[in-house]
Amino acid sequence: MSIVMGLDQHRAQITAEWIDLRSGEVSRARVRPADRNGVRRFLSRFAGEQLEVALEATTGWRFLVEELRAVGAGVHLAEPAETAALRGNKKRAKSDRADARHHRELLMAGRLPESWIPPDHILDLRAQVRLRHTLIEQHSQWQQRIRAVLYHHGCPRRPQGLMVGDGREWLDAQPLPETARQQVAVSIAVIDALEVQLAPLSRALRFYARAQIGCQALIEAYYGIGELTAVTILAELGDCRRFQNSRDAVRYGGLDVTVYQSDRHRAPGHLSRQGPPALRWALYEAAQVARHPRSPDRAYYEQAASKLGGNRACLALARKLLRRCFHTLRELGDDALAPPVTQPRPAASSAAARRASSGSPHQTNAPATRKTTDALAA
Repeated sequence: MSIVMGLDQHRAQITAEWIDLRSGEVSRARVRPADRNGVRRFLSRFAGEQLEVALEATTGWRFLVEELRAVGAGVHLAEPAETAALRGNKKRAKSDRADARHHRELLMAGRLPESWIPPDHILDLRAQVRLRHTLIEQHSQWQQRIRAVLYHHGCPRRPQGLMVGDGREWLDAQPLPETARQQVAVSIAVIDALEVQLAPLSRALRFYARAQIGCQALIEAYYGIGELTAVTILAELGDCRRFQNSRDAVRYGGLDVTVYQSDRHRAPGHLSRQGPPALRWALYEAAQVARHPRSPDRAYYEQAASKLGGNRACLALARKLLRRCFHTLRELGDDALAPPVTQPRPAASSAAARRASSGSPHQTNAPATRKTTDALAA
């Protein structure tokens, strides 16, 4: 490499600092506006140079990486938290220029904590998966708003879902004042709009899962993992070969339990929740199904539940599923993330088509509750 550069990216501007290793000259620049055309004009001066660039994995990094690769640059995506920790605890001035210099110096010293840069089709898949997860969360939040209104006006609790069965007729029959009824009507309208957007998105992700090797491997191997949970796990977990072991995958998913201990004092642990929320959602949904009485993991769940309680036992089962997914995808190698084939496999409609989880891949997996794994949270 002949030029090493550090970038600090913001919506209004991008600060760059680079050093020419041949002359030792350090240069700086600011790119305004911080859009694709502005970056392209700035990088045109480095055409034909051996350029290595470090930038943080913050919002907007994708188009920067694309433009840097277009001029032949080597791109290093820095993990934000670990990069900031390497700055140290000492109080010192912080500026965009200092951040760009920090990235450049870490890259030159070989100490830059790097993040994995997924291929384009995985980035697109992640965007779809996270969009669906956001819509599902909003779907649940609006239902909770309805339940809050009902409770606020003393209506009886309905154990079943509000949007399933005769739920809407039941809502119409409740004695609510006009303002509360307006709140419920608006909430139902938003829920209906969300379902309109969710239906084609879920259908496309199911189609992807039926045609993709890694997703099919997870569905066929592990009880509780369906099409939507499999595609979410694949998109968020990515290339498992970048993890040294399954414990690293658990930490990446945010399912590890934090520890704070000093002398004889040890604070109660809790989930770190540092990883992708959609990944934790998919694993917990899969664990809810994997605790079914017909599941091969039922004995493990019962043993954990007797000591920890049902919710924490489900989390333990989710961690176990994550470790299994890590090993399966890692063994597949490049095929794990390969784009789907043109013709998807038929949907698993029979019990024999849905394989169980631990041990034998020939055990069946057909509880009625399996259908709820990928359904909306009612």
